Amino acid sequence: MAEMMFWGFAVRFLTSLVQASPFILVGFAVAAILRRFFGPAETRRLFGEGTRSALFRAWVIGMLLPVCSLGAIPVIREMRRAGIRGGTILAFAMSGPLFNPLSLLYGLTLSEPIAILSFAACSLVIVTVVGLVWDRMFPDSALPPADERAVAYGYRRMLAVGTAGGREAASASLLYILLGLAGAGLLGAIIPANSLQHTFNYDNPLAPLYMTGMAIPVYATPMLAMSQLGMMFQHANSVGAAFVLLVLGAGMNIGIVAWLYREYGFKRGTTWMVLLLSVVLALAYGVDQPLFPKDIEPANHTHAFDIYCQPFSGTLNTSYFEATKHKLQRDISPFEWRPLWIFGLLIFSGVVLKMADRSSKLESWLEAAPPKQISGRIDIIVPGPILGLLSLAGLFAISIVGCFAYYPAPDECLEAMTDTRVGALSAALAMDHMETKYWAERYDEWTRKLEAGAWLRHRELSDYHRWKARLLREQLEILEHEVEDREREEVVQLVSRIYRTHVRLRRAYTEEF
Repeated sequence: MAEMMFWGFAVRFLTSLVQASPFILVGFAVAAILRRFFGPAETRRLFGEGTRSALFRAWVIGMLLPVCSLGAIPVIREMRRAGIRGGTILAFAMSGPLFNPLSLLYGLTLSEPIAILSFAACSLVIVTVVGLVWDRMFPDSALPPADERAVAYGYRRMLAVGTAGGREAASASLLYILLGLAGAGLLGAIIPANSLQHTFNYDNPLAPLYMTGMAIPVYATPMLAMSQLGMMFQHANSVGAAFVLLVLGAGMNIGIVAWLYREYGFKRGTTWMVLLLSVVLALAYGVDQPLFPKDIEPANHTHAFDIYCQPFSGTLNTSYFEATKHKLQRDISPFEWRPLWIFGLLIFSGVVLKMADRSSKLESWLEAAPPKQISGRIDIIVPGPILGLLSLAGLFAISIVGCFAYYPAPDECLEAMTDTRVGALSAALAMDHMETKYWAERYDEWTRKLEAGAWLRHRELSDYHRWKARLLREQLEILEHEVEDREREEVVQLVSRIYRTHVRLRRAYTEEF
């Protein structure tokens, strides 16, 4: 049992770390940009510190930047350093990880896209209500702004941004990030495999409460949280529980909670958590029935939450080490490791810098450099805040461009779906449940990428095309259950039916747009 818990922790921890790495790198980049391009004064101005629009600005900026709840940690630490009030900081921390262009496009593939728009509006209500009340109760939550001189324009300013990112990566931010990942690992160690199949059914009035208890230690990237929402709507699970999973599972983690209590103390931290959970649960029960999908037959169980449970069950035919290695190789694509190596390099550079320059002489040299004289008419001095705004806009633009790479054209999606279809149907005919589940999940994911990719390129997606993809997903779900129940005759019939559905789907997306 102890060995299974250890390797369950390792699988969930490492998987979450790899998935989080790109968003964490963005978080460190944003924190460095705020420190060196904006500076404390302009950072406060950017977030509207002291104005009525501060909470709304934090919500908007958070929605535009591609960060996750772990990537938000270095950003909120920099906001705290700049002297911004706690309500605004925590508003960004909650809204930043919830939505970005990639996850919003994924939301278009849900059976009820209006639910995502409603969830986004509810997130604004949460950060506004909780932030206003908390700031009213604790008006002196801001620290004095850090006293830091600007760096002169030129290569030194760029070097200063890299230096700030490296030092932050080797700071307490890393400890809070590891603590957040540990929450996901602990769930994978202690929650038995397949034990959440009935917990969040639509007819369970306690489903949002149960999800609240699980969601805070959960770590979910915006894309993972959105895919979970997709499965919850596909199975007609509790909408209230889905809302809690998005807000707390994607928006919070144990690292942020620890930072909250460390910075603001027990009383203020507990007040924030009580306010947050009260508003979230009130909204969860408020949207549970109005947003429930009316055209879907509720399922009596789901495997949507297996990702938060122990990854191993039953007796293994090999050692846990080999099983872990095999699972990581299958669940993580080779290219997904690259951001992790970059993250590791950033940490290494920060550690070396701290050890070699404990007194921050490099920063003193950067700040002491005199302004360079302009030598030509075409030379233009670009102020740091302008560069900062351009950099943040560039991150947003990259995420938009990334949508076209993450959601390929329909022809490319259909080609990939052919491979996953062969894998899923072959495994089903062999009555191999684990292989069927593995390939069916990837087949399902490609149907959603197909929808989002088609919408990106045609700016529309008819109900006809939605239903073609939805029918295929429903049949895949049934196939997985029939293989699990060892119903071979039904499996053979479903395999033939899924093949025909796939052919009709291909025709719809290639010839009938």
